[in-house]
Amino acid sequence: RGGLAAAAAFLERAVRLTADPARLVERTLAAAQASVRAGAFDQALGLLVMAEAWPLDEFAAARVDLLRGLVAFASGLSSDAPSLLLKAARRLELLNLGLARETYLDAWGAALAIGHVAAGDMAEISRAARALPRSLDPGPAELLLDGLALLITDGLAAAAPVLRHAASAFASDSIPIGDGLRWGWLATVPPLLLWDDNGWRAVVAGQVRLARDAGALETLPLHLATAGIITAWSGAFGAAAALIAESEAVCEATGARIPSYAALVLAGLRGSPAEAVPLLDATINAAEAAGQGLTATAARWMAAVLDNGLGRYDEAREAARQAAGDPSGLYVSTWALPELIEAAARSGNMPMAGDALARLAETTRAGGTDFGLGIEARSRALVSEGQAADGLYREAIDRLGRTQLRPELARAQLLYGEWLRRQDRRSQAREQLRTAHGMFDEIGMEAFAERACRELAATGETARKRTAPAAAEASQALTAQEAQVARLARDGLSNPEIGARLFISSHTVQYHLGKVFTKLGISSRGQLHQVLPGGPDAPGR
Repeated sequence: RGGLAAAAAFLERAVRLTADPARLVERTLAAAQASVRAGAFDQALGLLVMAEAWPLDEFAAARVDLLRGLVAFASGLSSDAPSLLLKAARRLELLNLGLARETYLDAWGAALAIGHVAAGDMAEISRAARALPRSLDPGPAELLLDGLALLITDGLAAAAPVLRHAASAFASDSIPIGDGLRWGWLATVPPLLLWDDNGWRAVVAGQVRLARDAGALETLPLHLATAGIITAWSGAFGAAAALIAESEAVCEATGARIPSYAALVLAGLRGSPAEAVPLLDATINAAEAAGQGLTATAARWMAAVLDNGLGRYDEAREAARQAAGDPSGLYVSTWALPELIEAAARSGNMPMAGDALARLAETTRAGGTDFGLGIEARSRALVSEGQAADGLYREAIDRLGRTQLRPELARAQLLYGEWLRRQDRRSQAREQLRTAHGMFDEIGMEAFAERACRELAATGETARKRTAPAAAEASQALTAQEAQVARLARDGLSNPEIGARLFISSHTVQYHLGKVFTKLGISSRGQLHQVLPGGPDAPGR
């Protein structure tokens, strides 16, 4: 049934009932593996110590290496994880080719999460994986490994067809549960590389459901964080905050230390320096001290977004330059390129903007999506003039308007409005700036809203701040846990179901609901859908 916590408990009990040494080692390793998947990392390590007290053959010893590497990765993105998993994969090549492939995929994912510190590991893992014999009928995991390894050895253009095939396999309802639970988080990488926001959203939604249903607490925080990123990037800040709170609740229950990428994205997009700067600075310092390069790159990307929103283009250029210059940041480094182009163009460094645009176009054209091509058109407009720039801004607005990424659409309208004002086309500028300001204000993007406000003032018009409905204002007064409980209740979960998901008692759930009803001025669960935006089908849910 996929009940991983129950499986781990039964297997551990089986270990304690087993007297036959030959069976004891196998059962101990099986119990350790189930414990890792269930997020019981200390229990898994204790079982591995038990297994090592007995004589181990080469295959069992390789599996111990594998499980230690998985614990190192899942419990805190340890910098030791890639090398541990690479060692296990090499040992397994002559013992079990299928398990060796799976372990190389785990190692690749660990190297990605660590970032530039493990850049050498990533290249070594990819070369070793490419050297393995190919299956006649590769499954989803092997397809994913092939695509990711090809990306590193031959580049995105060569890897794109295989990456699309792998992403489609993981988005399918027929994906084997084991594959989905173990590598579903890595299956988000292909659509991210290819600027495929719809494919990203489909994979994430499926993986969140699967991990929740199975109680896979090892990977659930990563899935929730990824769902939080796409949800925030879609402009649904309240729903993103709820996903972040749920991810933190799971980490607290398991003892995992997973960087909150979604919290970084939410802070950067909101654009409040008082909230964002301490978080981003602390994250960069902690990530560099712990050797988590991808986390530092993500924080610098969001620092660039924040500074571009505030109009601090020199600071944005430097943050984006560092983020975009990390070769193993992969898609995060690519996402920093539009920020670098905007900041460089606005600070007068057109050669830097042109170089970044050339790099960006290689990825957006490999993907061929409205998201990617819309971002490219917006970025290209910044280094163009006259009718060419006008047409590119219009293309960007058209393409981004066909996506769910409302913040990016609003930014295209802001840039077009700013350009129109500088062309002395004031009435057209007002139209674009007014629309952009309204969208930023509605979403809650403070820095960009203020930037649009200043531009409108320069055209002779005063921006009007939207008046939030009373219920919306009240919902902002909810604590993070109250908001989380309220959204789950709105989506139809019972008190025991909410408690199980958030690791609190049903009594505590009811207490929080009472506070929610008072603050929102309602009297029943049935009224929650009237006062809280979104619903079960909102991004990331």
